[in-house]
Amino acid sequence: MEKQIEQLVEMGATVAQARAALERYKDVMQAAERIFEGEFADVESADMDVRMEPGSPIAPITPSRTPRLVTPEDEDEDEDDAMEDNEDDADDYVDYDSDYDEKSRVAGEVDPYAGIFFSKDRREEVIEVEEEPEIVLMPPANEQVSLMTQGQWMKGCPEGGEQGFLFGLYSQLSGGECSCTQQCGYTVQRKKSDFFPIFSQFPTYIDHLRRIVKHSCRNCAAVFCLACGEPITTGNSRSSSAGEDDLFHCSNLQGVLLGMGLVMLEKTFAEQRQQSAGEQNQKPKANKRRKVDSPASSTPTGEDDEEEAFYMSLPQGKKAKGGTGYAGDQREDISGQIEAQAVQRAKDLKIGTLLSQIRVYLPSLHRPGGGRTSDYMVHPTALAHLRRRFNLLCTTLLRNDSLSDMSDRSVLYFELFEWLETISNHEALASMMAMPIMTVASIKSVAPKKAIAKGGSPVRERTIIYEGSSGPRELLEAIVIQAQAAIKGLEGMKPVETCPEEMTEEQKRMTGEGKGKGKGKEKEPAPAISDENQKLLAFCHRILATANAIDRSLRETKGDAFVERLHASLPRISTSAPFDHASFTVGQTDEARRKAYLEWANQVRFEYCDLTIPQEDDKKANTTEEFIPHYKFYYNNEARMLASSDIPKRSLAIAKELAVLTTNLPVAWDSSVFLRVDETRVDIIKALIIGPEGTPYQDGCYLFDIFLGPSYNQSPPSVKYMTTNGGKYRFNPNLYADGKVCLSLLGTWSGPGWVSGKSTLLQVLISIQSMILCDEPYLNEPGWASSGGTPQSIAYSANVRRMVVRTAMLGNLKNPPEPFGDVIRTHYRLKAQVIIEQLDQWLARDDGKPVANDAAYHQAKSEAGSSSNGFKKDVEEMKQLLKQLQDGSFNVQNS
Repeated sequence: MEKQIEQLVEMGATVAQARAALERYKDVMQAAERIFEGEFADVESADMDVRMEPGSPIAPITPSRTPRLVTPEDEDEDEDDAMEDNEDDADDYVDYDSDYDEKSRVAGEVDPYAGIFFSKDRREEVIEVEEEPEIVLMPPANEQVSLMTQGQWMKGCPEGGEQGFLFGLYSQLSGGECSCTQQCGYTVQRKKSDFFPIFSQFPTYIDHLRRIVKHSCRNCAAVFCLACGEPITTGNSRSSSAGEDDLFHCSNLQGVLLGMGLVMLEKTFAEQRQQSAGEQNQKPKANKRRKVDSPASSTPTGEDDEEEAFYMSLPQGKKAKGGTGYAGDQREDISGQIEAQAVQRAKDLKIGTLLSQIRVYLPSLHRPGGGRTSDYMVHPTALAHLRRRFNLLCTTLLRNDSLSDMSDRSVLYFELFEWLETISNHEALASMMAMPIMTVASIKSVAPKKAIAKGGSPVRERTIIYEGSSGPRELLEAIVIQAQAAIKGLEGMKPVETCPEEMTEEQKRMTGEGKGKGKGKEKEPAPAISDENQKLLAFCHRILATANAIDRSLRETKGDAFVERLHASLPRISTSAPFDHASFTVGQTDEARRKAYLEWANQVRFEYCDLTIPQEDDKKANTTEEFIPHYKFYYNNEARMLASSDIPKRSLAIAKELAVLTTNLPVAWDSSVFLRVDETRVDIIKALIIGPEGTPYQDGCYLFDIFLGPSYNQSPPSVKYMTTNGGKYRFNPNLYADGKVCLSLLGTWSGPGWVSGKSTLLQVLISIQSMILCDEPYLNEPGWASSGGTPQSIAYSANVRRMVVRTAMLGNLKNPPEPFGDVIRTHYRLKAQVIIEQLDQWLARDDGKPVANDAAYHQAKSEAGSSSNGFKKDVEEMKQLLKQLQDGSFNVQNS
């Protein structure tokens, strides 16, 4: 009976439930069905009183035990330990995605899943092994294939409970005897090649399983399943009504089938990425580029290069973005683009097809013909493989920051969305959508062990550190934000709707006598959307539908409170609704201050708002023409001229641009970019760039008006610099007092220009932030590039600092430009302490010269630090306002 209890525990039952079910129903499968139908739910608490002796078949794992994988040479001595671990593992497995404790159990009266949260602060250390796989010749095609090793089967598993289930299923199906259910004495020996051959094609593996899983007894002709040893009865609505349903017979089959399928998927995906990396390395570099620091990546950093091949399926992080602008020497290489797209489509089709083939065997209660046995009793191994292997693929694909690229690869992404919806629709799997994904943080190789017995090859071990990262639903939300922005862009420019006025009797009579002439004045139907626009629109709606389906399933299976907590943790952008900037308090430590600042900046970096000038009622009453609003915007006239225009290519370009900007604007403690887009005219944009640390522009606020004109993206946007002290100050050789921005991307300076269909507004913003607002602006002037560190350059930077404090700091804080008032005040409130220290340093370095409006170096000399130029007064006033922001006495009305 103990062995049967172990089987039920492996399926997810508690020991008490398994014992009670077997006392009432002698058959294991019948007992399992009754358990998962809820018949023994009331027995669950009794499990708390069950105490197993250390030497018994099932013993708890102590919390301090470090998860590890079992090497082949340890297999015999650890097999009993793995079975001993199953009692607590079965309980832990239900909630292992949680920060579960007894407090959450009590608090769970409102939300029964209060302990299942989404903390990414988890860290696990495990030892993983790699062995040389055995190669066998598989009939009937005589294909040479490698057999799945135990190390491969359990790779990437940081959970002790998961390891027990994975080890148990692997051991059961790779060896041992399977006896006839009629107890006639007939047995069949299981072999590793039965369930663990890694074929080159997944359908080949499926055909192989169909040939071997349904076994007939040579003595009594009874038919039983080689995977579980239970009888296969035809006509069972939950098991076999058609030939292919043999593979849905039991949860053991489900666990091994999904595991092997996902291993093949992972292998194919890794090969494609290695191939792509190899192709990039083979491309000759035409230009010598400036070395840049790459952003933090989730790529594991091992001690040898071979680690990357072993973990090629892991997300590699975002590619570093670089601006192309003033003084740049980069050139866009667009040769071979069509060929590259064709190659990518072929790769996506291969992965998408494989995903589709495997998805058939995902647990689903909504499959045609009704759910099967394995759909109701999900094997824990299936969930383990989904969490480890599918989630890593899912993570990689959802980290794509280009909605346009995703749309072009829709054959792959549509299938990914099908997987997400199918998983979320099953109660046993739904919490995966909210769970953090454990990804590799570091890899450390261990010296190879001696060759195992029987002349085997050495065993290679690694110590792997896993850390929690964003889960599928969180990653999907970033794509949802992009999709919503793209839909808004594709809607085009909306004219202000006016209420139709009632016609007078004379107007009605004239219309009636017009003999059809009036029909020509009727509103024309909206022009048909272009095919390319329609494709992107359909893709965006599919993304939103997937997110809504996941949330709906989570509400049904986990409850409203669970979903509300999930949504509270998701990334989001604020809309035109008032945002509570005051909710972000200044931290007591440097780390706390940085954390609060980044959290705030990420939420407010992109917003839609109303940039129109309110219309006067008397003018509105006296006009007979359709009203076109005015905008608080330098390019107001140009924007009004395009009020009713519908340019499909422009709409598509703006939609793609907005999708990227919503989630990719650079945000950091050192420097950030904030954007405000008119809610009805998405071509009207205002940008606020915070001056980078270590430059004369540090922590100043610089405003730009941006208009995406009628030929966008065939030509660059129009950009006007607005922080000029009323057209008096020239802050940089590339920022004129009249607002002109000199940048090769904008066509206002020599150098690499705008590339139609390739260059973006994000590139423009990053170029201004990093290449114009630089540490030594004097060098941006033609002919002065070799004058770094000269007295002229030092004086130039000193003059810039004086202008920055007077205009970009003090002026913007006292009279903040719309619509960035809250952003500017919160920026200075959260960074007040470090800015006060920065101002003191600037004052000590000041040369005492008067402010030169054009920032040009002049010969006026004064004693260093004398500050007779009003700079000290500006600094003291700015420091006073910063302190008022800190203590809450700052008066917004008088600012």
